[in-house]
Amino acid sequence: MKQATLTAVIWKEPTGYVSKYPELGVASCGDTSEEALDMLKEAVDLYLQNTKDTPIWDSIQEIVDSTEKVSLPLEVALP
Repeated sequence: MKQATLTAVIWKEPTGYVSKYPELGVASCGDTSEEALDMLKEAVDLYLQNTKDTPIWDSIQEIVDSTEKVSLPLEVALP
């Protein structure tokens, strides 16, 4: 089985944690950061299974296959 490395982003909301893989636009949530990540992994697995034989796969294959990832914090001024 081919493996891909994606960037998980998890943040706290008032009612729990939100998790997202920005490369795919897939998101999930959970009561803890660990649960949010587990739920995100499950969501991505289902997403990839359901898109494998569709035109959507062609558009995300390059993203999934990419090994060059950079994740940096960005400070911005809030109004």
